[in-house]
Amino acid sequence: MYHGSCLCGAIKVELNGAIEDIIHCHCSLCRKNSGTAYATNGFINTSEFRVIDPENNLGAYSFKPGKNRHFCKVCASPIYSSNADDPSRLRIRLGILDSDITERPVSHNFVSSKANWDNLNAELPEYDGFEPSR
Repeated sequence: MYHGSCLCGAIKVELNGAIEDIIHCHCSLCRKNSGTAYATNGFINTSEFRVIDPENNLGAYSFKPGKNRHFCKVCASPIYSSNADDPSRLRIRLGILDSDITERPVSHNFVSSKANWDNLNAELPEYDGFEPSR
């Protein structure tokens, strides 16, 4: 079972199933919604997903008919996306999960739309915390 929560903790989630078709999406919609170079998304079965929201803080934004992005109304963390054309599955943002996952991304998608400053294969230094100059 996977567990997760939004940034402020007002919404918690549980997933009792697998995460399928994990991708790094570089499309302009995912970049705008996440505020980052790309969003890492995976599909889950709706029946295996539980949202724990005692204060009714889950909001939704319909960016196209039948396509909704669900988020925390307190901290604005994206939680998942739903599509009326396929109600049996949801698309979850993997960053919401607190548990380690066993599945791995299968591809980078919409790379022709990626941010011009994003270098997919950059050899950048890695740090366990802030960079030393901070």
